[in-house]
Amino acid sequence: MHVHVHSTSGPTRVLKVSLGVTLVYIVLLVIAGIRAHSLALLSEAGHNLSDLLALLLSLVAVYFQSRPANASKTYGYQRAGVLVAMVNAASLVAVSFFIFYEAFRRVQHPQPVAAGLMMWVAGAGVVMNGVISILLYRSGGDVNIRSTLLHEVGDTLSTAAVIAGGWVILATGKYWIDPALSFGIGALILWSSVSIVRETLNILLEGTPRGMKLEKIEYAIRSVAGVNDVHDLHVWSIGSESHALSCHISIADIPPSMSERILREVKERLFHDFRIDHTTIQFEHAVCEVAHGCVIPVSESAEEHHHHSH
Repeated sequence: MHVHVHSTSGPTRVLKVSLGVTLVYIVLLVIAGIRAHSLALLSEAGHNLSDLLALLLSLVAVYFQSRPANASKTYGYQRAGVLVAMVNAASLVAVSFFIFYEAFRRVQHPQPVAAGLMMWVAGAGVVMNGVISILLYRSGGDVNIRSTLLHEVGDTLSTAAVIAGGWVILATGKYWIDPALSFGIGALILWSSVSIVRETLNILLEGTPRGMKLEKIEYAIRSVAGVNDVHDLHVWSIGSESHALSCHISIADIPPSMSERILREVKERLFHDFRIDHTTIQFEHAVCEVAHGCVIPVSESAEEHHHHSH
């Protein structure tokens, strides 16, 4: 059993700091949104509330992912982060549809907006979300962290749009710009959640990992000296950054001391080229036949026995 211990102190610290700052900013957005009569600011509060949930869930996931494997969880808790990313994405979809509903109502009945206050608060949000995004980006490429990063990048862009919208409202006096911005923020939230939903579903359904091609993996294995054939090849993700492979490899009838070199080279190639760190490889030198999706080695003596028995 392989036990991979990943350092979590960096992401944990970043997530805790981000959590505290985001909570303070949500309170500021709600107060300013009510005072300025700005649906865009209140939409941002909703967006940041989903960020708060994302950060909290990611923190929980990082904790679970750092726990070692045991007899009942032989791969550890690596999929905790994947499940959390799925919940995050689903929460974003719900938030976006709520914003669409409120923006549609506001378009029908525009309300005066305090554009100056709206711009100042959004400006603070751009700085805050931008800094958090940079910290998250530097802390790792795990799908759980990336789902939270997408929240923050989306917030940075949408708060920048609120500043621009506030300036246009000041210049033109057109209050319908506020709900129009809210539609844009809602669309941004919805779009950002789609890629995470697709990736997490692919991991949970044990699909081929993102960015990998089965043909390239098969070619890499076949290119190792001593490999005659590859079949029953399966590649999947245990967690977002941990990939597994199982396959049957046909080799010449050689002693184990010689086949060990082939096995070592195959494993090194898989890790170096594809970052696949969990492998289950079965060597075969007999004739194989496929039955019910499984490959069963059949020796010549077994075949002769099979023919004589009929």
